[in-house]
Amino acid sequence: MEQAIKIGTLVNGNTADSIIPQIVGHGFESFNLTFWQTTGQTDLKELAARLRSLADEHGFVISAISVFGNPLTGEGNNSDTLASWERLIDHAHLFGTDIVSGFTGRITDRPIDESIAKFQQVFGELARRAADKGVRLAFENCDMGGTWERGDWNIAHNPTAWELMFNAVPIDNIGLEWEPCHQMVSLIEPIPQLRKWVDKVFHVHGKDATIAWDIVKEYGVHGPKPFVWHRTPGFGDSNWSDIITILRQHGFKGSIDIEGWHDPVYKDELEMTGQVHALHYLKRCRGGQFVPNPVEGA
Repeated sequence: MEQAIKIGTLVNGNTADSIIPQIVGHGFESFNLTFWQTTGQTDLKELAARLRSLADEHGFVISAISVFGNPLTGEGNNSDTLASWERLIDHAHLFGTDIVSGFTGRITDRPIDESIAKFQQVFGELARRAADKGVRLAFENCDMGGTWERGDWNIAHNPTAWELMFNAVPIDNIGLEWEPCHQMVSLIEPIPQLRKWVDKVFHVHGKDATIAWDIVKEYGVHGPKPFVWHRTPGFGDSNWSDIITILRQHGFKGSIDIEGWHDPVYKDELEMTGQVHALHYLKRCRGGQFVPNPVEGA
C-alpha cells in the first residue's frame, strides 16, 4: 500500500534526470522539480518522459513542479516567469502531478496590499487555466527578505496576506506550499497556524528553523546578532510528528519534500548526509513504513 504522505526532496528541474538516479536509492519517495525564474529552453515534454521512465523504474512520484520568480512585474530576469507558470500548468499532467507552485510575485518595494489587484488579475487567469486542466496552484510562504511594506518577490509570507489573496481569487484550486521555517523566521508559531490553514495546504516543504530566544530577548531582532537559522528537518525546533498528525487529521494526501541547501551545519560535503538524516527522521515522524492490520478469522 502506498503511503498517503510521501517524503521526498527538491531537485533542480534542469538537472533532475541526472541527479535523481544518484539519490533515489536513499529512499526518497517523491521529487519536487524547481526552476529559478524561468523554465528556459527546457523541453518539458521530453523531460517529463525521461522522469516518468525513471519513476516507473524506481517507484517515486513527481510531487510538484515549480518556478520561483516574480510573475506580477515581469521585469528583468523575471520576463519569462509568467509564461513559465503557464507552461508548467499545461505540462503538469505529463509529470503525473497536479501541483504547480512558486512565488506570487509582488509590486516591487510597495506594501503587500498594493499588489493584490495585480495578483487578482494574473492568478485569477492562471487559476482558471489550471482548473480546466485539473491542476492546483500552491504559493510558497517565503518572504525572500521582504516585509509587509517592501520586497520584490512574494506576498504570500503572512497570514493576513493569505486572507487578502484568497478573498481576491476565491477559487478552490489555489492554496499554499507551506513550511514551518518561513513562519518561524518571523517568530510566528507554526503549529496553531497549520491547524487554522491546513485545508489550504496543498504541498509541504521540509524545512525547519532554530530560534535563539536568548539572543532575541537580549538583543532583539534588529541587532547585529543572528537570531534564527534555517535547518534541515531533524535539526530544528519543530515537532514534525505534530505537523504530520495535523496533516493526517485533515486528510492531506501529498508530499513533504525536503528543501535542502540552507542548513548552516549540514551543508557542503555534509549536504546529503543531512538530507538523508531528514528523510529517515520524517519517515519516523510519519509512523514508519505502512504495516497492514491483521485480518480476523484469517
